[in-house]
Amino acid sequence: MSREIEELQTALRQFAQERDWGQFHTPKNLAAALSVEAAELLEHFQWLTEEQSRQLGEGQRVKVGHEIADVLLYLLQLSDKLGIDPVEAARKKMVINAANYPADTQRGGIRKNTGI
Repeated sequence: MSREIEELQTALRQFAQERDWGQFHTPKNLAAALSVEAAELLEHFQWLTEEQSRQLGEGQRVKVGHEIADVLLYLLQLSDKLGIDPVEAARKKMVINAANYPADTQRGGIRKNTGI
């Protein structure tokens, strides 16, 4: 696991411990909180056109950055609680995705591979 990820997880553990929040940070609750934060991230793009979503103003970029941080922090807490290295899990998933969606057959398409 990267040093930066480990440092963030350690800081998150300490932050929660100082507030006695560990009792609430079950995997189920963290997954729910992660979902809520992801929805709050999506809310910033809800009514934008594709082009508008690519050209956020500085104030909006700051707000989106805060939501991205919330998503990341909850994801890191969840992976910490479950003993999952998120970087290693991402690397393994990229290998699976490469096998499921070979570039020579998927280029330019957006179909989901259902295995059927």
